[in-house]
Amino acid sequence: MTTVALSPAGSAPVSRHHRWKVLGVGVAANASFSAAFSGIPTTAVFIRSAYHLGNAELGIALGLLGLGIAISELPWGLLTDRWGDRAVLLAGLGLTALALFVMACFVAPMHGSVPPLTWLAAGMLSVGLLGGSVNGSSGRAVMGWFREGERGLAMSIRQTAVPLGGGIGALVLPSLAAHAGFAVVYGVLAAACALTAVLTWLWVREAPDIVTTTAKTATADTGRGPLGDPMLWRMALAIGLLCVPQGAVVAFATVFLRDFAHANVLTLSLTMAAVQGGAAVMRVWSGRWTDRHGNRRAYLLACARLSVVLFVVLAGVAWATTAVPIDLSIMRVALVAAIVVAGISVSAWHGVGFTEMATMAGVQRAGTALGLGNTGAFTALGVTSLCLPHVLAWSSWPVVWLVTAGSALMALRVLPAVQK
Repeated sequence: MTTVALSPAGSAPVSRHHRWKVLGVGVAANASFSAAFSGIPTTAVFIRSAYHLGNAELGIALGLLGLGIAISELPWGLLTDRWGDRAVLLAGLGLTALALFVMACFVAPMHGSVPPLTWLAAGMLSVGLLGGSVNGSSGRAVMGWFREGERGLAMSIRQTAVPLGGGIGALVLPSLAAHAGFAVVYGVLAAACALTAVLTWLWVREAPDIVTTTAKTATADTGRGPLGDPMLWRMALAIGLLCVPQGAVVAFATVFLRDFAHANVLTLSLTMAAVQGGAAVMRVWSGRWTDRHGNRRAYLLACARLSVVLFVVLAGVAWATTAVPIDLSIMRVALVAAIVVAGISVSAWHGVGFTEMATMAGVQRAGTALGLGNTGAFTALGVTSLCLPHVLAWSSWPVVWLVTAGSALMALRVLPAVQK
């Protein structure tokens, strides 16, 4: 017999199978925005040429995209808990599609006219600010429709949409930028967000349990929300610290292998594909495994410990490449293997970590908790991109990887307090 629940309006029953549609929308929402915030940077060479920018100006434009996400995640999370995930997801996707459409019309070089840097920077910042709504609202929707014992798997599937969308963007957008121009690039991204908004309108409803729980807690609120919980702040800090080594691999592994190990383009592509593909598989597996064993926090601790070890090993292999007289082709294989294993380890925990944060806060406050966690994650990723080049200029690649291992070690020191 099919299990049903009343819709928020109480007017029609909703099948429990409906939760898979909500999960599908969550995946589509994250993938469509990820195609923008991860895909647009892959067109950096074409942006620099089309807009007549220098490297510093290019960095400003792309940096503002990430900055917009980082500073908007928490406010959007608070609004999600107040307005509901459907309303925020619709507003965020719709406004992001509108911002991208405006960029396609007015901020894309056309017919020899090149928009000024201020227009491009404002457009990138707007996309980041508006698109920051997607993570918390889609996560709260998924948390509401899935029960304890299945949320880890559901949230981990949702998290795989980030590398999935980024991968699609990386495959499609550079070619579009080179052959069709940035009006088409922004237009395609706007269409993806608009299509996801339509799916949200059709399928996403406030989960019945959230409506019931919110009604009960409205009269029994202790006055301390998620932002008053030090354990959630510790978890957000730990997430940020674990994102430092992850960001280092995503942003600099190809540079490291190219400059340090003289790897060819095929090797670079296969290495990063292995990292992203392995991370996606491990996220889904870890969500299911921790659902069965009820050990999300222990799993996070294990990932942090393993990441410390693996990044120390990576630093050691990098040091041995220059200090020990071994053929470079052999060391290149060792370096690729170390990058792949370390990259997968430090990326495998995302779904589990965010599920734990949302569970700690309670489903009705999940938007705020997820916004806080994502603020930590995107801030750490931005700081990593800005700071590690200076570490490299000051020292060497082995030191860079030791610094990332130290960040994972600090996360390990934070997580036990969350565990208690």
